[in-house]
Amino acid sequence: MAVPTKGNLMATKKSLSLAKVGYELLDKKRNILIREMMALIDRASRIQGTVDKAFADAYKALEQANITLGFCDELSKTVPFDTTVTMDSRSIMGVEIPMLTIEKPEQLELHYGLNHTNARFDEAVALFMQAKYLTVELAEIENSVYRLAVAIKQTQKRANALKNIMIPKFEEDVKFITDALDEKDREEFSRLKVIKKQKTAKQS
Repeated sequence: MAVPTKGNLMATKKSLSLAKVGYELLDKKRNILIREMMALIDRASRIQGTVDKAFADAYKALEQANITLGFCDELSKTVPFDTTVTMDSRSIMGVEIPMLTIEKPEQLELHYGLNHTNARFDEAVALFMQAKYLTVELAEIENSVYRLAVAIKQTQKRANALKNIMIPKFEEDVKFITDALDEKDREEFSRLKVIKKQKTAKQS
């Protein structure tokens, strides 16, 4: 507990004011992050069905290609690794959110000869490409949701500490110091009254 002086009272009131402002800012930050996260969760829910269908269609097309061509293990080795995915970031209330981009060619690039393939195989390749683009988008969303969830938890923890611990403590300190100073003023006033009364009695 702080020593009951006017200086400490002013300092404690200032700390209390800053703690209240800090809580309001953290609460505002938490609400903004929650809104962003909920919007991303809605977006993820919408795209998840599209991703599932894209992979289902792609595997169905691959199955048909395997039936008509035989197993396509050797042909699959002609598909190059994709190195066009790049990551940037944006900040939401100080939280770094990933932004993934992947190059999408205007036309499907074939990396295999047409002599040993058919339309079923081409369709499978195109569908897997589409599934890849959707997967990159979904990965960005899910990673963003995770980072926002962590930030929300941390922000809530700090806000709770201010609301339930620091602010009540500062309020208690302000009351203690104020009461102590008031009591001291009353004692000083009573002492001065006694001195004045004694002086008046002596003059009489």
